Amino acid sequence: MSNSDAAAILTTHDPALAIRAVRTLLGIADTTGAEVDFEAVIRSPEVLARVREVLPALKWSAAAGVEHGSSDAGDDPARCLPIRVFDWCHPLDLAEPFIASLGPDAAAVRFDLEAWPEVPEAGLERVSQKYAYLTLSVNSRDLYQDEPSDDHTVHVHVRYAALAEDTARIEWLADQVGGRFTGRVETAPL
Repeated sequence: MSNSDAAAILTTHDPALAIRAVRTLLGIADTTGAEVDFEAVIRSPEVLARVREVLPALKWSAAAGVEHGSSDAGDDPARCLPIRVFDWCHPLDLAEPFIASLGPDAAAVRFDLEAWPEVPEAGLERVSQKYAYLTLSVNSRDLYQDEPSDDHTVHVHVRYAALAEDTARIEWLADQVGGRFTGRVETAPL
């Protein structure tokens, strides 16, 4: 197992702007075989009902711990709220319906890409799947929903943000969406 660095490049109160930034970055990336993973904290029956419309076979566990309920045990998630969602390996077209279903609840939507492309004019080489990720933190500023907020943050993943070539990629990707690299980086286990 290895880690990537997730660099915040855009934080906005406007969910449409955050989604446009994600679409732009997906248009740049090689998305051959790409998947999307969902992690969230669901607190209300209304949000749970909307999320289950998007993900009927939702994978979850009670926020208090698996011993208090989980999808693996066949428990009713509505009786175990709040719940933590860890539901991975979905097609990209489920990302936006999932985001729309969240209301005020916090989530991380991680796009597992094939690669960040070569950008010769910027001196950037192709980056393989191992470090080619994009995460949208919804109603949270961090990857793990530990910092709930009323805004949304786009993170791009690289091997090590302090390396000059990785910093250059972060800055180039930020420029493509009208964002900027603030220096805020989180380690993301892959």
